[in-house]
Formats: sequence, structure tokens, C-alpha cells
Amino acid sequence: MRGQGREQDGRPGQDVGTTARKRLTGAAAVALVAGLMAACGSGSTAASGTPSAAPPSGSGSAATVQTSGAASASAGNAVVRSVASPSPWAQQRLSRAVSDHGGQTGTAPSNQVTARVGAIFAHNGKGDHFCTGSVVESQGQSIVVTAAHCVHGGKGGGYNTDIVFVPGYRNGVEPQGEWPVRSIVVDQRWIDSTDPDLDVAFLVVGTVDGKTIQSVLGGNKLGVNLGFGRTVALTGYPSNAGEPIACFNTTTQQSEHQMKIACPSFPGGTSGSPWLTAFDRATRTGTVIGVIGGYQQGGDTADISYSPYFDDDVLALYNQAVADGG
Repeated sequence: MRGQGREQDGRPGQDVGTTARKRLTGAAAVALVAGLMAACGSGSTAASGTPSAAPPSGSGSAATVQTSGAASASAGNAVVRSVASPSPWAQQRLSRAVSDHGGQTGTAPSNQVTARVGAIFAHNGKGDHFCTGSVVESQGQSIVVTAAHCVHGGKGGGYNTDIVFVPGYRNGVEPQGEWPVRSIVVDQRWIDSTDPDLDVAFLVVGTVDGKTIQSVLGGNKLGVNLGFGRTVALTGYPSNAGEPIACFNTTTQQSEHQMKIACPSFPGGTSGSPWLTAFDRATRTGTVIGVIGGYQQGGDTADISYSPYFDDDVLALYNQAVADGG
């Protein structure tokens, strides 16, 4: 395993001194980030730059997936794990959870866009912890994307339990409630080898008051095989604050199947944070092309974050989550 990543044991607002702890203090570029999502677009659609060519791994498509070509993904190595209904998380328990593990960073504004991003609370052998996740569009309107290491420990590890997604979480407040995770979809090769190129997971969440999460919050598209060099916005939950932070910058290529971005002060807890591009002001939606994870489980320095490149392997996981009712 390359580093401990940015999963956090406990709730936002507290940090613990483990290795690979990222970005414990941040630039307070609040004014910049307050207009972050609007800045993602020119007119109604984001100026994403000219992306570099995608790796030669084929391409895929689905009704709510943006892609560079025709479909070519199968369920292949996708593994579905059913999850027992979690117990409700009391506010005190939420606040105790702490993290495990060139742009400008500031507090994320509270709006419809950031409401689709939330904290993922779970339990494992180390105790209660959290990561970040976000809602993506799907037929069943019930899918959240995050990093695989947020829900499964990889080689030699196991699945986390008692998992809930809390969209729009801020300082102990759950404006949209807790959404129970009912199944987890990861790649078998992540389970077998902790392959950083496969550090992606899709969660199928249950309904709340008879409503799906997408019907309440909306969702962003999933982008696969879209190349490197795109302007993105990151939003995630740091271990040292009770509200999300955001960063705006352009991605670069780390390796054939890894992206990286300069975002200061993205510490533990931000694992799973979505990389959102092509933001449309009219619909208030964009396309998720990555999540903090992958190389070094997201990175072990204060200023650089990584993500697996979203390709056909990621599309296969998504399709399996859809098939499981997501």
C-alpha cells in the first residue's frame, strides 16, 4: 500500500498524527472559492482547456456517462458487497470521527453544487472514520462515487461497516440527513493487490422518506476516457474542519492511469473528493472525471492530489452499481 492516504478515523474537525497526513493548514482564498463553481464555466459550460489524449484503453458510454467514444466495458472484475443497514450516527459520534490518513484552496460555498458532495462515515478496526463522496447520475438515482480505500482496506484488509453518506455536512449539521449505504462496488483487483489504478468505488444508497438521493439533490455525470489536462473543481472534507473546502486548478498526467493536481491544504478526510469539470451554469451540474485516491491513496504531501484515470475499468464498476439498483 502506497501510504496511508487521506481517509480519516473520526469526524471532520479533528486530526490524528498518522503517516501520509495531507495539508493540515490551508490558504484562506474564500473569495476565490465562493465563486468557484461559476468560474468553472464560460457562459453556460466550463472552459476545460484542451485535454491531452486518453490512454489507449478503449472507451465506454451510458445514458448519464460522458465519454470520448463508443462503449466497451463489461462487469469483468466488479465485486458487489451487500451492506447491513447502519445504525444512526449521533451528532457526538459524528464529531468524534477523524481521518485516517498550484491551485488555491478555501471554504466551499454552501449551494446546490456542494450539496451533492458529502462526508462518508464508516467503521473499521481502527474505529469511526470518514472520507468524501459525491452523487453521480444513474438510472436508479442512488449512486455515490468515492475512493475504494474509503470502503475496503485492499490486500489483506476487509470492508468497512456501518456506512452512511451525509450530503452537505457542515459542523455537525446534516441538512439532508443520513443516507444508508446498502451495497459497495469495487474491483476485485483492488481487493487482491491494492492496485492504486483501481482505487475507485461506487456506493448504492438506500432511500430516505421514500425518495432517492438523486431526486432530492440531483447528480453530476460520470466522465470516462476524457483525457488529461482538464480544469476541475475539487470539494472535500478535511480532517481539521467541520465544513468542506474547495480548490480550482488544471489536472496533469502522473502516469498512464493516474492524474494529479496542485491543491494546497487538502488534508486527511478528503479521500474520495470529486474532480468536477465541464460545469454547466444552467443545470448546475458537471462531470466527475476523478476522485482523490490512487497513487499514495491520494498523495502524501501537502500540495499535490492524485486520482486514478477514469477509464473502462471505472465504467465497468459504475455499470455494475447500476445493475445492482443504483
